[in-house]
Amino acid sequence: MYQGLVHLHSALRWVILILLIICLIQSFTKNEKIAKTSLWLLISSHIMLLLGLFQYFNSETVGFHMIERLGGFGNVMKDSFARFWVVEHISAMIIAIILITMARGRAKTLKFGPAMWMYLIALLLILAAVPWPFREAIGRPWFPGM
Repeated sequence: MYQGLVHLHSALRWVILILLIICLIQSFTKNEKIAKTSLWLLISSHIMLLLGLFQYFNSETVGFHMIERLGGFGNVMKDSFARFWVVEHISAMIIAIILITMARGRAKTLKFGPAMWMYLIALLLILAAVPWPFREAIGRPWFPGM
């Protein structure tokens, strides 16, 4: 079951990126369909947040348990792999989801300018914090035996 949630979390990344780009284009072109698209983006991003928090607190390899395994938060901050998963990924994603939620309120009332900026910043944060395959520093195992 856990592995299925990991795959769902990974697949939802593409849904969110596509919806976020659509919302960004709709806010830039002042398209009134943004009210509906932004709702789907909001729902999918909050589901993603719940899946991510579940993984953060229940995973043995990434997330909260890394602090214990590495012997404290200071050691986590020294290791780029652990720092990415314990601090950077979750912080950037929570900020991006907060921006998506705030932008949804602006999009619902058709305030295109503020929504566009919030969606743009959220997109940049998500692109920076996704563990892309070409990011070698975060793709290596962080403890022996893995």
